[in-house]
Amino acid sequence: MFPLTEGSRPVAQLLFSSGTCPRCIFRFCGVGLPAPYKHPAKELLNELQKFLEPEKHELILEVPKPPLKKIRLHEDGIDNLSEDGKEGVSVTEDASVTAKPSKMSVCNVCLGILQGFCEKGFIAEVCQKVEASGFEFSSVVLSVSFPPQLSVREHAAWLLVKQEMGKQSLSLGRNDVVQLKEAYKWIAHPLFSEELGVPTDGKSLFEVSVVFAHPETAGDCRFLGEVCPDCFKPAKNKQSVFTRMAVSKALTKIKEEDFLTQFPCPPNSPKTVCTVLEVECTHGAVFVAGRYNKYSRNLPQTPWIIDGERKMETSVEELISDHLLTVFKAESFNFSSSGREDVDVRTLGNGRPFAVELLNPHRVHFTVEEIKALQQKINKSSDKIKVRDLQLVTREAIGRMKEGEEEKTKTYSALIWTNNAIQRKDIGFLDDLKDLKIDQKTPLRVLHRRPLAVRTRAIHSMETHYLDEHHFRLRLKTQAGTYIKEFVHGDFGRTRPNIGSLMNMTADILELDVESVDADWPPALDD
Repeated sequence: MFPLTEGSRPVAQLLFSSGTCPRCIFRFCGVGLPAPYKHPAKELLNELQKFLEPEKHELILEVPKPPLKKIRLHEDGIDNLSEDGKEGVSVTEDASVTAKPSKMSVCNVCLGILQGFCEKGFIAEVCQKVEASGFEFSSVVLSVSFPPQLSVREHAAWLLVKQEMGKQSLSLGRNDVVQLKEAYKWIAHPLFSEELGVPTDGKSLFEVSVVFAHPETAGDCRFLGEVCPDCFKPAKNKQSVFTRMAVSKALTKIKEEDFLTQFPCPPNSPKTVCTVLEVECTHGAVFVAGRYNKYSRNLPQTPWIIDGERKMETSVEELISDHLLTVFKAESFNFSSSGREDVDVRTLGNGRPFAVELLNPHRVHFTVEEIKALQQKINKSSDKIKVRDLQLVTREAIGRMKEGEEEKTKTYSALIWTNNAIQRKDIGFLDDLKDLKIDQKTPLRVLHRRPLAVRTRAIHSMETHYLDEHHFRLRLKTQAGTYIKEFVHGDFGRTRPNIGSLMNMTADILELDVESVDADWPPALDD
């Protein structure tokens, strides 16, 4: 059933005669159901022409001279024919108003977007590029970017229709017009889904973006820059100040009478259709989590580069993430962990939780067995690290790694040297200290990357193991975020109290190991 009513005929006729396509006419006539838009463009054009063509009505014009004549009304109708016949369309005996050609020209409002660019042929071309991109996906979201001058042309058409409806004592709000993107989605999404064989889903991580441009009408927005200069401010990442957002903002500020003096209503008909600047496929990030052990005292957690010069051959981050990058066919990654250890500190026990964000991955579907095989591959590639509990997680789950960061506890083992000779009895008192509060001013060694502050931390418990007159091993359970090295040697008095001050002698740390990071994330997996 044709969606326009008899009451819509004047608006439809006005728009059609100015060069507006059937689907845009539907939008300005408030057709809010998807079904009518989905019919092929040629079919819609034929139906609209039939709707606008009088049903063999004969109009008798009464004029004193010559005698009565009969004329036929065609698609364009008769515009404002005056009493003396000088205005509008001149009429002669048995004359017909020239009909619009059956082949629709480029729409003066959507610039062809709702014509050929939402038909099966174009959608098939886009889908061919999608399938050639090499991405894995089980659903898809289609996004389109339209040139900003479309907003100007829609505004002009809206003012034209608004004025016409005002003659009938009717009103037309801007929100009464169906948005171009909404109409495009109604038409293109089902075709897109059918062609690719997957559902379209606004929440899908896989996005196909189609960017349109229309060079012929690129100057349509320039007058807005003169009328509303405060709406258009240069940005480093924008090639033009005339963005869709800036243009829309300006259109809300400009007065209707000012707009009408600056831009034609109805808009002029273009000679060319839009061009497609690019079809881009992107996949949202996927996240891999696990725990790592570090067995080397010569391995930083992240690449150690100073003044552009690499200080270490590799890092924990690279030994893990490079494998993930390859297997997931991702463009880049972000590595994060629950705390970090120094280059000369080992991480033992169950390891330290970590997560890797893989950006724009082309492969995203993995079985449990494939992830286990990937874990084994990482572990066999180096004797400096080991990974366990490797698994795919959600973006939301990553937040759990950082939750309650300062409330977590960590256990360390430190080899300590003292300048004075000691006996077992000299260190035994440390075993009795519980929940010792210490104040730590930001250590000198990290002051270049951490703000200067005094942080209070807790040493929950200590356990000593005597080795010889100048060495003992100290096992500590502390609040996360405690600087262990500074707690031992005092950092020139910046950490108080410290092992040296408690023992009333000079103490230093020779080796440090992280024995456990007490976090229940990510979930432990069976081997």
